Order: sequence, then C-alpha cells, then structure tokens
Amino acid sequence: MTARTRSRGPDPAAVAAAVAELDAGAIPPASVLRDATRVLLNALAERAPGHAVEVRVPPYGAVQCIGGPRHTRGTPPNVIETDPLTWVRLATGRVVWADAVASGAVRASGVRADLSHELPLAR
Repeated sequence: MTARTRSRGPDPAAVAAAVAELDAGAIPPASVLRDATRVLLNALAERAPGHAVEVRVPPYGAVQCIGGPRHTRGTPPNVIETDPLTWVRLATGRVVWADAVASGAVRASGVRADLSHELPLAR
C-alpha cells in the first residue's frame, strides 16, 4: 500500500511549514498536516524499502516498509499506527519513538514493528 495523494501530490514544503507551526507551539492546519504526513511516509518507504511492516497514519496514508517477509493478504503481522500529528513529530525528531509508544500515541504490533532506528527522517 502506498500513501494516497491527490492528483497534484503532496507538497514537500508542507514539512517545513508543519515544523514551523510545531516549533511555535501551534498545531499545523489540516492541509499542511496531510501533505507533511504523506511526504514523510513516502520518505520512510524510500529510506527503508520492503514490505514487512505497514505504517498507518489515518486518514492520510499508509506505506509498507522494512525488509523481511512480504505480507500479501489480511492484516499484516507487523503494524504501526498513529495519528498525523504524532507521525510528523516522530518523523521530524520532535518526539522520541520510545516515548510515543510508551504514551500510547503509537500502537506497534509485531516483532519488526519498531521504527526507532529509522527516525527521525527530517529535522
């Protein structure tokens, strides 16, 4: 599964805009959060290619990544799910993987469902 985008595609500048909002203590507008989420999901898929782990950030997208056994039907054995705001914070180094998992902001199941070695994707 890949991150779904509109015909124009996600705006890479949205990551910078989202980071600026977060660093100012604000929540990015929904359109910025959507595009930043999709850009960062695609960056993860490029950095860690594979099909062993599915990362879901509803409602904006999902990607398969990390090398290992390929999943083809049903629910994958390794799933990570979080909300868009947490994903952008994780992917840009504003929150640490272990803290997000411990707080329940990230739900990870499966032996390969750990992105700590892949994050952050951008600063």
